Amino acid sequence: MTEKPPAPVLGQDAPATDPAVPADAPGPATPRAGGARRAWDVRLLGLLGVLVLLCAVGYATRPDAFLTEGNISTILRLAAAIGVVSVGMTFVVLTAGIDLSVGSVVALASVWMTTVATQSYGPVVMVLCALLVGLGAGLVNGVLISYGRVVPFITTLAMLASARGLAERISGRRTQVVESPEFGAFFRGSLLGVPVLVWLFALVFAVGWVLLNRTTFGRRTLAVGGNAEAARLAGINVRRHIALVYALCGLCCGIAAIMVVARTNSGASTNGLSYELDAIAAVVIGGTALAGGRGTLLGTLVGVLIFTVLGNVFTLNNLDTDIQNIAKGLVIVVAVLLQHRTLRGRRAAATT
Repeated sequence: MTEKPPAPVLGQDAPATDPAVPADAPGPATPRAGGARRAWDVRLLGLLGVLVLLCAVGYATRPDAFLTEGNISTILRLAAAIGVVSVGMTFVVLTAGIDLSVGSVVALASVWMTTVATQSYGPVVMVLCALLVGLGAGLVNGVLISYGRVVPFITTLAMLASARGLAERISGRRTQVVESPEFGAFFRGSLLGVPVLVWLFALVFAVGWVLLNRTTFGRRTLAVGGNAEAARLAGINVRRHIALVYALCGLCCGIAAIMVVARTNSGASTNGLSYELDAIAAVVIGGTALAGGRGTLLGTLVGVLIFTVLGNVFTLNNLDTDIQNIAKGLVIVVAVLLQHRTLRGRRAAATT
């Protein structure tokens, strides 16, 4: 027997009918919400300034190579795969979670879709195989985290090792070359002068933006990350939603595997190395809070471009990859410190 909700008191607003948002969540017209929006705008402008600065450094150090059509195409192609993974990672981090297995899932999906048995059925089956493998791995993560009550760090760390090991087992630690000419002709082609991989990334980003900002799924994601208990009391099935978010991240890994295979024309257990570092870095640099509940996909997009351009500048200047990894680590630490400083400032302002 269900209990009827109390009638609204005269002179007060009726309770919200959408269970996707907690009843005590501030409305979009509140001054605090407006201030937060202005803060995000300033942060995004700052990120764009960093991106422009990196481009200026790249042009100053290698004016003969940086702004060429071939190098810009290379930057966009490299940003496409990690950008798709970062879209899924943004949803995970918004729920106050983490996924360390994205690189290994990309490797597993790329190996599984390029086996001789899979390729014998044609490019359509190859694509479906990659999507299903990524979706399945993400769903396993989500079920273990939400229903098994296993910490996300431990769950995805186990998937990181298991998926990479399974990829090595399937491929025999050998590179599997794509034999389908139709697959390469489509995914390595161009549309209106723009690589198909970039169009695919743009499509995934657009769908992710609409999902986060214009649907109940996005509002529930922010609510779960902001306060899981309040979201549960508001009627959100928190466990199911977290499982779906990790499944979404796995699906993005499957799409990224297709893009990696198209770019390299092969599947290997070494694909996706350090993708978890790059994706988390892009999400954190883009302003998504590791504590969950706050973040934007536009910031993630700029973060992806920043790290891709940074890597490209290092490559053009023949700098070692270890220096590049050190630079990425420093950028992540600085971004997290800035997040904590901003959060402390907001808490101090809220108490005054």
